[in-house]
Amino acid sequence: MDRSLTSLEICAGAGGQALGLEQAGFSHMALVEIDPFACATLRHNRPNWNVVEADLHSFSARPFRGTVDLFAGGVPCPPFSKAGKQLGPGDERDLFPAALRLIEECEPRAVMLENVRGLLDPMFDEYRDSINTRLRSMGFSPRWRLLHASDYGVPQLRPRVICVAMADDYAVRFDWPKPDPAGTPSLGDVLLEDMAAGGWPGAHEWARAARGVAPTLVGGSKKHGGPDLGPTRARRAWASLGVDGGTLAERPPSREHIGMPRLTVPMAATLQGFPRTWEFTGRKTNAYRQVGNAFPPPVARAVGEAIRGALQHQSESEQGFQVQLWRTVDQVPETNFAATSKAM
Repeated sequence: MDRSLTSLEICAGAGGQALGLEQAGFSHMALVEIDPFACATLRHNRPNWNVVEADLHSFSARPFRGTVDLFAGGVPCPPFSKAGKQLGPGDERDLFPAALRLIEECEPRAVMLENVRGLLDPMFDEYRDSINTRLRSMGFSPRWRLLHASDYGVPQLRPRVICVAMADDYAVRFDWPKPDPAGTPSLGDVLLEDMAAGGWPGAHEWARAARGVAPTLVGGSKKHGGPDLGPTRARRAWASLGVDGGTLAERPPSREHIGMPRLTVPMAATLQGFPRTWEFTGRKTNAYRQVGNAFPPPVARAVGEAIRGALQHQSESEQGFQVQLWRTVDQVPETNFAATSKAM
């Protein structure tokens, strides 16, 4: 089974997950996104992608039934974020029900959903169980894990909860991508070129001091939040790495710059793992919101490659007894609660 694999993605944003899945070998049948700025970014960078600007509540996946290998998406985080009220299913922005409806409509072979680590809090145990029950009723075996972007080559902590649900015929072959924190560069290593682009003489000294990985970028929501690097605690963490987190800059520090530098939108995108060729549309606030809310492409690629491996290497002779073994041994979704102790 060595054919090209297909994906249908919802809440595509500016393309972080889509880019990573493309790198993992998936071709996108459609990318559904409601924000016009993010849609413009997707079309600008990949004119060949089928970008659908639509509200999920009015979107139907029935035309894609039987043709989708992977259904993917990063449903909105505010209902589960510790930065918000954590209303979960009581929040009008909760799109898990819409995602489950679309999965049922298009009948993919695998599902990949991403969210904030707050979704693993005990207060949402019952809600996750309801998601698992619905997925199992559709013939999937769901598994949950908390992944940190800094374990997959991204110089930023960025913890994210991933739910991977494989159709029963393929579930036994799926394994989470192995972390490699030793291969992650420092903030200074990654941004030296950008910090020096304006002729700032302090760029190399700054890079030598900025040896850690960055805190999690905060994108904010349409209701609040501007182009800054987060609340007071986050800004202190940025300051410890020599970055002024109060606002974002329009351009790299100049020859005359004194004090801590600020990040630009392209610098923030680099910290998310986007290639430097990826351009974001809209003014600074809209562009940074797209960057800050993105799923890092290297993490999406790592998980996508694991899903691809499971889909392409399940032999028919193994399916019968291995599916029974999976259902017997691994009914409880795999959740890496120990990783929640990592500091943001």
